[in-house]
Amino acid sequence: MKDAKLKTVYVCSNCGETSPRWMGRCPSCGSWNTMNEDVVAEPARSSSARAVPRQEGSTRLTAHRLAEIRSTEEKSRIVTGISELDRVLGGGIVLGGVVLLSGEPGVGKSTMLLQLCGAISDQHTVLYITGEESERQVKLRANRLNLSQQNIYLAAENDVDEICGLIEKEKPELVVIDSIQTMRCADISSSSGTVSQVKESTARLLAVAKKQEVPMFIVGHVNKDGAIAGPKVMEHLVDTVLYFEGDRMLPYRILRAAKNRYGSTNELGMFDMTGRGLTEIANPSQMLLEGRPLGVSGNCVACTMEGTRPILSEIQALAAKTNFPSPRRTCSGYDYNRMNLLIAVLEKRAGFAFGSLDVYLNVIGGITLRDTSCDLAVCLSMVSSLLDRPVHDKLLAVGEVGLGGEIRSVPSLEQRLREAERIGFEQAVIPKHSLARLNPADYPGLRLIGAAYISDAISVLK
Repeated sequence: MKDAKLKTVYVCSNCGETSPRWMGRCPSCGSWNTMNEDVVAEPARSSSARAVPRQEGSTRLTAHRLAEIRSTEEKSRIVTGISELDRVLGGGIVLGGVVLLSGEPGVGKSTMLLQLCGAISDQHTVLYITGEESERQVKLRANRLNLSQQNIYLAAENDVDEICGLIEKEKPELVVIDSIQTMRCADISSSSGTVSQVKESTARLLAVAKKQEVPMFIVGHVNKDGAIAGPKVMEHLVDTVLYFEGDRMLPYRILRAAKNRYGSTNELGMFDMTGRGLTEIANPSQMLLEGRPLGVSGNCVACTMEGTRPILSEIQALAAKTNFPSPRRTCSGYDYNRMNLLIAVLEKRAGFAFGSLDVYLNVIGGITLRDTSCDLAVCLSMVSSLLDRPVHDKLLAVGEVGLGGEIRSVPSLEQRLREAERIGFEQAVIPKHSLARLNPADYPGLRLIGAAYISDAISVLK
């Protein structure tokens, strides 16, 4: 048998389509600039080799009756003790589950996973595989974080087959791979980080995790567009995909789940990056409202739901006379097209002219609001800046704004109001249709104001 020959192909990082030459657009999925160069081995075929036909009914595979499979519900999860992480994971780490953690460089992925190892090492053995740092460098970080290190085993290795063998030999109760872009399979000729290496490495690690029923965390890098580097099939293979977000210039970090086979993808965890590592933020509403200016126009507080958690967020708007032929529209932390839609509603249905003004919108704290229940707070902040009339400091606005200027009801209104009352708010502007279904006696410290149209809500301004 002749040695395998090497050939260069171009692989789409989005769908995995291969092509012998580079193309600007993938012919399969239509994505632009996703064809990446890769080197694969092409095994030589012998002219005398013939395929042996499979005999009918011949297989070594055995199927098990579902009712006879041993259930492990009572020990199906490992509770980490880090409540913000457990919340996003759906209650803890699932045995045999593979979690892909991604984020910008320097956001704190390795720090979080090392703290996770220290949090569970008192009761569970952990194997930490580092492909980017030396063992001494990881030791220095562990000392800085003041972690319990007795049951944490460390190995600096890039060979996936060696790592799989170590997992089968040591049988740890948690495995951390940092990171998948540095791993490589020896029988694949391409370099680390290529599409073929990342895909095959993930598949082999996944097979070991499922066979040994050991949970595994895999760190994944992101590209310049913010997506996870590598083939899209990697996200399909794993059980959970987590995104660790946050501005490196700010201390706050947000953990979101883009995929979770064992829990909700709507939950959110918040952390504070300190010199001693990541600390949990148990009360994000209080944190996001700290230092809020009082008696200043253009500010309004909204309440968004992240899974089962209500979070109060401050929305700031600034409407100023433009110096350009066409006014500017800029927003941070809110959907740009949604902001333009609300400006059009205010002009058409409420008679406020923004056509000759620059409008700037900002959500404090670096979080992104995707909930349409924040529409009313956005409208009030923009009108407040336009009229230079501040919104009451203890007022909360909750409601979706329709194209007719009507205020529509939102889900989980009771939870939002209880959170606002707990923080100390005194007034809440809510949809008038929802007011009839609420009992004001349940919120003794909160005055509920019903608004059917956007003009009714604007009348509450000072």
